[in-house]
Amino acid sequence: MRQAGRDAVAPRRRRHQARDAAASVGRRPAGLVYAVAVTAYVAAVFHRGSLGVTGVDAADRFGINASALATFSVAQLAVYAAMQIPVGVLLDRYGSRRLLLAGGALMVAGQLVFAVAVDVRLAVVARVLVGLGDAMTFISVLRIVAFWFPGRRNPLLVQLTGTIGQLGAVLGAVPLVALLHHAGWTPAFLTAAALGVTVLLLVLAAVRDTPHAGHVTALAPGLATVRRQLAEAWAQPGTRLGLWTHFVTQFSGSVFALLWGYPFLVQGQGFSPTAAAGLLTLMTVVTLVCGPVVAHLCARHPYHRSVVVFAITAATAAVWAVVLLWPGRAPHGLLVALVVVLAVNGPGAVIGFDYARTFNPVHRIGSATGIVNVGGFAASIVLILAVGVVLDLATPAGRAAPPLSAFRLAFAVQYLLWAFGAVQVLRYRNAARRGLATERAPVAVPA
Repeated sequence: MRQAGRDAVAPRRRRHQARDAAASVGRRPAGLVYAVAVTAYVAAVFHRGSLGVTGVDAADRFGINASALATFSVAQLAVYAAMQIPVGVLLDRYGSRRLLLAGGALMVAGQLVFAVAVDVRLAVVARVLVGLGDAMTFISVLRIVAFWFPGRRNPLLVQLTGTIGQLGAVLGAVPLVALLHHAGWTPAFLTAAALGVTVLLLVLAAVRDTPHAGHVTALAPGLATVRRQLAEAWAQPGTRLGLWTHFVTQFSGSVFALLWGYPFLVQGQGFSPTAAAGLLTLMTVVTLVCGPVVAHLCARHPYHRSVVVFAITAATAAVWAVVLLWPGRAPHGLLVALVVVLAVNGPGAVIGFDYARTFNPVHRIGSATGIVNVGGFAASIVLILAVGVVLDLATPAGRAAPPLSAFRLAFAVQYLLWAFGAVQVLRYRNAARRGLATERAPVAVPA
């Protein structure tokens, strides 16, 4: 009898425990979950950009030229871009928390390998690991925003996510350069790995996929459903408008920050390493200021988001034209203006994710966001490779560093990408507007 009573009570106890667990997840402050998730993205940006300010030192350490140095960033970004759609599918299936943990672990492994690598092939493997982990981070945070906050707050929070994440570039500029020059290569990148481990523990403790326990499992679709959602996301013109928006706005600032800006400033413009790192830090600070402004414009004028995209692209191309055509080294004030306009590229690229959100239902946000995120990084890969090749071809034989004239030719390649991307944005903006006019989709807002 006693055993029977215990058997009868046990299911009720388990139900009460399940309700308590659900309540505890529901009481978890959304702000805390978001703050830790954004911290994971800050760490990802730090890991991603850690090569940019150490490129000159990396060339010396591994004894390589500009084209070979470009393969480090290309390997990292190629993996990042190639993984966006698979990661979007995995995100819709398994949720943000698991992908943030897996991504963080991969980036830590990559930095550990990079810290001890003396062989080029091993160094490339290290950057591939960083790219794999980085690919899982940003869109995981965006999915947390979609599930934890009301839709009216999404545009601002998405923009803030991209903006705050750039603090990782600050950590990857002056502090990392100072540590590298003070302690050496291996201690600097071991410290980077230790930072990643700390963030992993925070994610493990604080992040949950949704405010409701068990919700993610209930939503996890089968593979056939995932394939259908991916196809539906791609078929939506608004998704492709987001992809080309990301393409045309991101690559110039991204390539400058990730790899070629530092050598351009040091070798081409004669800056000291500290001054160059400081200018890259200024770029990040301006991004932090501009992000909320761009978000406000997009939320206030959703019909004219593409106007903001074209304005950012045109301003970037115009300032680059002045820098590249300037006789001799550019004045410091002009280079500051260049860094300021490049800083707006990041917030401009985030507009692409706003298109993904507003033109797709929440259950396929991961797939749509993954598609959009391919755009800018594909363009960045092309530009990184092109700049490296042109620098090698335009550098006189026997010269250790490229002259300013070589950098001018290399950065001129950007205009081909801007022209192609702008045409595609215009094309899919028109397609998205035609679709709205005929379908009147309730989940979409005009471009």
